[in-house]
Amino acid sequence: MPRDKSYSAKGFGLLGFRKSSSSELLDRCGVESPSKEHKSDHRKSLILKLNYSASDSSDIKRVKSRLKKFISRRPSMKTLQEKGLIKDQVFGCHFETLCNREGTTVPSFVKVCIDAVEKRGLEVDGIYRVSGNLATIQKLRFAVDHEEKLNLDDSQWEDIHVVTGALKMFFRELPEPLFPYYSFERFVDAIKIQNHKSRVQSIKNLIEKLPRPNHDTMKILFGHLRKIVAKASVNLMSTQSLGIVFGPTLLRPERETGNMPVYMVYQNQIVELILIEYHEIFGSED
Repeated sequence: MPRDKSYSAKGFGLLGFRKSSSSELLDRCGVESPSKEHKSDHRKSLILKLNYSASDSSDIKRVKSRLKKFISRRPSMKTLQEKGLIKDQVFGCHFETLCNREGTTVPSFVKVCIDAVEKRGLEVDGIYRVSGNLATIQKLRFAVDHEEKLNLDDSQWEDIHVVTGALKMFFRELPEPLFPYYSFERFVDAIKIQNHKSRVQSIKNLIEKLPRPNHDTMKILFGHLRKIVAKASVNLMSTQSLGIVFGPTLLRPERETGNMPVYMVYQNQIVELILIEYHEIFGSED
């Protein structure tokens, strides 16, 4: 039986429609093909990225330029200090620099602390060993760094352990200890000497060669600590106790090593020996 031509035409048309590519169909319908649309979006994205990149680069250059101008116009630390806008600090200042600034060989803060302790702390149990309130010590530190005059007789510094805590903090925060780094190994070698007389003489020679501010401050500090020891029956602070407290505070190596536990023993012994042989090393306490 012959097939209907119209049916065949329709079938052929449908088959032709199925074989047509998607792009052709979209073109016939007036719709842009996905590939063209994707390419167009990609081009737009690249253009935007290039524009943003150029804009970012321009912004960075402007920021750098402004920073350079700001830094070049910024007043120096010396200028700010001369104008009184920044006050030289006491804590954390290099020892010799502090003494030169004050025109002395013993920092005034060390003197006022020692005077306060000798006035009302020589017989206090655990003096220098007992810690004062840290918040109050920090308050005292701030006052020292920012006030022209310091009155340790003020009621807010009534606790003598706050004064001793601040003095120990002052020595701990020196950029270089009271016993300079270069001398540390020399003092350790000296304390190892077996003969007592030779050991004392070696320590004495090393101290005499130190910069004047270091030498004079040691003399006053250790003379003060001897007065503490003289009241040991009341305050319970012996030369050994003070050696443990002040050893790591006054001298330490520039870099920590695996020998630190051994060094700590030597640090304590050096301070203890200086206290015991004070007259031999420094002469009269006066």
